[in-house]
Amino acid sequence: MQIAVVLSLLALGIALFVSEKVSVDVVTLLLLIGLVLAGVLTPDEAFAGLSSDTVVVLAGIFVLCGAVQDSGVLNVVSGALIRAAGKSQSRLRPMLMLGVGAMAAFIHATTATALFINPTVGAARRLKISPSRLLMPLAFGSMMGGTCTLIGTSTNMAVSAYLKKAGFEPLGLFEFSLIGLTLLVIGTIYMQFVGSRLLSSGKENVADETDLSIRTYLSELVVSPDSAQVGKTLRDSAVAALGIRVLEITRHGVRFIPYPHTLLEGGDTLLVSGDKETLKAVIGINGIEIKADAELGDESLQHDDVLVAEVLIGPQSSLVNRTLRQTRFHERFSLAVLAVHRFGQTLRVKLGAINLRTGDVLLLRGAREHLENLRNTPGFIFLEQSEASRRLTRNGWWSVGFFTVAVALTATGVLPISIAFTAAALGVILVGAIKMERVYAAIEWRLLILIGGMTAFGVAMDKSGAAQLIARGVVHAAMPLGVMGILTAFCLLTIGLTQPMSNAAAALVVLPIALQTAQQLHVNPRLFAVAVMLSASLSMITPFEPSCLLVYGPGKYKFRDFVKVGGGLTLVLVTLVLLVLPRFYPIHL
Repeated sequence: MQIAVVLSLLALGIALFVSEKVSVDVVTLLLLIGLVLAGVLTPDEAFAGLSSDTVVVLAGIFVLCGAVQDSGVLNVVSGALIRAAGKSQSRLRPMLMLGVGAMAAFIHATTATALFINPTVGAARRLKISPSRLLMPLAFGSMMGGTCTLIGTSTNMAVSAYLKKAGFEPLGLFEFSLIGLTLLVIGTIYMQFVGSRLLSSGKENVADETDLSIRTYLSELVVSPDSAQVGKTLRDSAVAALGIRVLEITRHGVRFIPYPHTLLEGGDTLLVSGDKETLKAVIGINGIEIKADAELGDESLQHDDVLVAEVLIGPQSSLVNRTLRQTRFHERFSLAVLAVHRFGQTLRVKLGAINLRTGDVLLLRGAREHLENLRNTPGFIFLEQSEASRRLTRNGWWSVGFFTVAVALTATGVLPISIAFTAAALGVILVGAIKMERVYAAIEWRLLILIGGMTAFGVAMDKSGAAQLIARGVVHAAMPLGVMGILTAFCLLTIGLTQPMSNAAAALVVLPIALQTAQQLHVNPRLFAVAVMLSASLSMITPFEPSCLLVYGPGKYKFRDFVKVGGGLTLVLVTLVLLVLPRFYPIHL
């Protein structure tokens, strides 16, 4: 009965993860409550994962990464790296991949990718090549870099936490670094000589491929009753003169598609599309106002120091899968959203009703101080760097120093990893390298709940016998394939599950079964654990990974580009894992 309950809850959880209609942390908590109500776990067992030292370590790492990011260190490094590559494309691509990979070994891969996007696009313009030749390798480099250290990805930390919970030795900080470095180097070589050829096939129109400043935004304009445009045809209006495309007009609550000879009336709301500079020019037309999500005439927009900025929505943003109205964006940040851009689509609904996605770009208007506050908020990536982010500050030295000391103390065994990184996080707070309100914003609470909860779910699979039952089935069915054949099957299963689920969740679903299978085969369980962990980070077949989502729009890729290039790279890397791992983790103990 308990096995049936656990497997039913697992199926339900996967279905909810795939649907994305419910937040992953909410799904995780629902699963834990279900396990407790069914009597599979006690309350202490269900929530033990949330109080583990792994959660504490991850929280400390998030704070340190937030301090490093705010200080501008990473912007300085990324800019210097691209300048060092000069005007050689053949040198720039591997330097980008190895550079972002080294960075991603210690900070979130998504953050590393985001910080390299603008400098990379600028380098592509100087070289007169398409950014698509560089951005996909950039994303892949960050993902491979995460396999180099224990703190490289949350997946690595989650697997280590489960191993400790199951009675095995947790993973060391640099235990699998040589394997990760091998994957990064071989992956870079593949992209340099094979992937780049696949990316270069087809049109190479650099004139329009590299001008990423020309984004078509969706916006709303309001014609005031006393406007000089009232009574003019759409064709003869100032709006048409600017080259703005009017998609729809709302008049007295009625929506209709206009024609060139349609007369404008006071109070009309025009749903329009245009680029950033054109929409900024609208601000200067008397009698035509941009209808932002904020109230027109709001005092926060009446400063002399008002700027317009383009901001990309990252995977960690609280706006993902929600509308501006639901998130009360203006009330929270005192910024007005003038327009929204979504690559490859022409949006045709009002700004406040758009369900925002990762990769959408917001055109914002507001005071400089409010834009800087948003810059320090996780999940928002400015497509133009601030002047302060281009130079190394005192806080930058403090942040890097504390991070380096924490890594050194952990690697040498002087302090446990939880104490070292917690102390380092407290250090950057005490020296003022990160503001206290930023500390709580930097921590990805949903991810901590996911990892802590799914670790407990793995315990439930063991305790109920579900993991043993599935393991016996796997061993029986795949025995003719041998140990390496079974290991290959687990790697492929993990890769498959990372498509609808997060990497950490996929690894924690497969890991209990893999460990039970290894024990039934009387082989090295650590071999299976590390194989599952690495496979979860090496799934590059689709653009669903956060790093890939960030470059999907700017690189103007199609879905099939990732299948074609990333599929080959994934196959190479998984094959390499299967060949190399037994040399570090013998099959038989």
